[in-house]
Amino acid sequence: MIQADAFLFIEFFLNNLSFASLGLSAPIVRAVTERGYTQPTPIQAQAIPAVLSGGDLLAGAQTGTGKTAGFTLPILQRLTDRAAKRGATTGRQPIRALVLTPTRELAAQVEESVREYSKYLQLSSTVVFGGVSINPQIARFKKTVDILVATPGRLLDHVQQKTVDLSQVEILVLDEADRMLDMGFVRDIKKVLALLPKKIGDMPRQNLLFSATFSDEIKALADSLLNNPALIEVARRNATAELVTQKVMLIEKGAKRALLSHLIKQNNWHQVLVFMRTKHGANRLAEQLGKDGISALAIHGNKSQGARTRALAEFKTGDLQVLVATDIAARGLDIEQLPHVVNFELPNVPEDYVHRIGRTGRAGASGEALSLVSPDEADYLRDIERLIKRTLPRETVTGFVASAEDVAPRPPREPRNPRPQGRAPQKPKQGAAPAQRSDRSRSGNTGNSNGQSGQKKPAPARDANGNTRGGRQEPSRSGNTQANGNQPQRAKPANRTGAPANKPARPPAQKQNQSRSTGNTAAQSTESKDKPTGIKASIVKSFNAWRGR
Repeated sequence: MIQADAFLFIEFFLNNLSFASLGLSAPIVRAVTERGYTQPTPIQAQAIPAVLSGGDLLAGAQTGTGKTAGFTLPILQRLTDRAAKRGATTGRQPIRALVLTPTRELAAQVEESVREYSKYLQLSSTVVFGGVSINPQIARFKKTVDILVATPGRLLDHVQQKTVDLSQVEILVLDEADRMLDMGFVRDIKKVLALLPKKIGDMPRQNLLFSATFSDEIKALADSLLNNPALIEVARRNATAELVTQKVMLIEKGAKRALLSHLIKQNNWHQVLVFMRTKHGANRLAEQLGKDGISALAIHGNKSQGARTRALAEFKTGDLQVLVATDIAARGLDIEQLPHVVNFELPNVPEDYVHRIGRTGRAGASGEALSLVSPDEADYLRDIERLIKRTLPRETVTGFVASAEDVAPRPPREPRNPRPQGRAPQKPKQGAAPAQRSDRSRSGNTGNSNGQSGQKKPAPARDANGNTRGGRQEPSRSGNTQANGNQPQRAKPANRTGAPANKPARPPAQKQNQSRSTGNTAAQSTESKDKPTGIKASIVKSFNAWRGR
């Protein structure tokens, strides 16, 4: 790799640099000026010439120093200088630059910057991400799209539906590359790379990796994906912004919420970004702050994209006082003049601390980052200080008592119902008797479940002839039944002798045949002793039938 560590040189000449002197055209400079930027930041001063040269790049800087403009502006310049070729099959101009981001919010923000900087150019852009309907995105691809900003998952959805053509991509950007690895996008990135051309004509595809932090894993990824990339680090690795005042308050875990409400009300904070580790914790804290009279909403991965977008918009405009977020909001969000960031819970990944507090103190503004640390988070604090190579000032806070709601454990989840086998039972019609489901017993007989699986059906009551009182008869040995409209059903024996559950057991030798008649059972029992049984009975029956003809 080419080491381009010239931070002191850039800082010395920074006041004499302008965007025009970096090789950007007048329309681009005009758009940048209208956004209030007149001089490039250190990362922009080095990255813009490197990208304009056409080579691959691995660049990192402190969060909030303008990485997005560092690759957006030179990409716009390169696409303007080179004419686009129309697709061979569609006849439309193909996608020429692809920017991949790890989160939806970052994708929307990057595309907004592309759109603002290209307002005076004949270039078009769009953004695609999950959580919203794919149909409007498909319709947008039917028009010209020069620059596409996307999350990996939704991009592959479009590839599968063959609604996007990546065969002419000239420039690939991986923004927040380390977060890509953390979120497990390596496999998706490789799938996307397999779809991209290695060359466009005689020019190789340009690959750019931008990130706020540099890890050894990122450099290993760059070695495998980039072709002799230039390396730009304009600040110490994993450093925090100097304009951000960092502070730690040591307090018991259960008293954090009371302290946070006190600080917001006492100091009259109107825009506070609060970070939690879990989605449940974010929802719970936002609800508790609302009960304290503080307007608060939560954003995290379980929220719909519409809810996340609305909450973020209200927070940016100042209509929302507190935004409670998980680390999904820690990457790339640009909130102008955000004064306060609070770590209600420290992150278990030290690098996430750098991204969290980087939401304040952006673009030369000052900010405050406050961390509420309980005794069980001491290890997290030590890892963070080791990463940033700095000891954070501490203040022990007392006098805040945890409420019962704060210390209440999370309610256990209800156990999931087992997945039913076969067809789901249909709901009975209104006014009709509910249908009773029968569960098959081990012997193969069926019985009324009575709402409980495996419960035996009680034996029916019988009269002197063995008939059930409900009108159904027990089948005779010949297999015939009374024509009463009911199907025969054998009762499950309660013992090994074969006797029904409601009758006493009797020896097999004394077992009697049950007749269909309703005569005297005692006389029938006496006659049955003289009658032959088994095979002899069949012979006698056949003989009597022959003689009666």
